[in-house]
This record gives sequence, structure tokens and C-alpha cells, in this order.
Amino acid sequence: MKFLEESLIALDVEAASPEEAIISTGKLLMNSKLVEETYVHAMVRSFQTNGPYFVLAPNIALPHARPEDGVKEACVSFVRLKTPVKFGHSSNDPVRLVFALGASSSTEHVTVLQKLTALLSNQENVEKLLNAQSYEEIKPLIGGQI
Repeated sequence: MKFLEESLIALDVEAASPEEAIISTGKLLMNSKLVEETYVHAMVRSFQTNGPYFVLAPNIALPHARPEDGVKEACVSFVRLKTPVKFGHSSNDPVRLVFALGASSSTEHVTVLQKLTALLSNQENVEKLLNAQSYEEIKPLIGGQI
């Protein structure tokens, strides 16, 4: 499982729309050969079809699609947006922290979600993710999740 490794994290990314934010996280997974390009498109389609159901908390979005849409290996990428983006969620907009999830089975999906939940349920960790200047400042937060 590839969970928030340095190559899967980008800070202060410009995105003018939810779709751009989703694509930027998906490209990190695609460039690391963890998902097919079809998976990135499937995440965007899922948002366009189902709305912002994956905006789970203030500032936090977890876009994903189905394993059969092109996941090669369980993975999570993270993009912190330079400027918050409104996804259309009634109470959790705007979003600055976008985590793209890829899982090739429902068991992996649960494991990946548990790791992310452990990280994000701590408000102090969320603050650090919002304010980190580099991967080195983020690495200690995810060290215990791997």
C-alpha cells in the first residue's frame, strides 16, 4: 500500500474547481503508476454524478471511484489547495485538503479509510496539514499510520 508518500503529496496546488482539485490528486496516483488514467476520470464522473458526498468534514474531501475503474495498488494521495474550493457541500465547504483514495478491494478500502480516519480525526493533525511548509513537516503525522 502506498499511503501519503512524498511523491503522492503536493502542497499549495492551484485549482479553480472541484474537478481540477480531484484531477490534481488523481495525477499524483497516476504518475506513480498506482492507478490508470481511467480512474482519475471515474473520480471526476463520480463527483459530477453524485455530488460532494465525499466532503466528509470541514476542509476535507476524499474523492474515490470503484476498484475496477483502474486501481493497480492500494494508495492515497494528498493535495493541499492554495485557495479553498467550494465543492457544493452544505456544511463542510470550502475544501483545502483533498485525499484521493485508490483501493483494489473492499477490504483494502476499509484499511485505507481507517488509516485516513486515524490521521484526520485528530484536529491538531488537520491544522498541521493546513499549515505545513514541506513534506518533512507532514511525514511525522503519517509515520504512525503506515
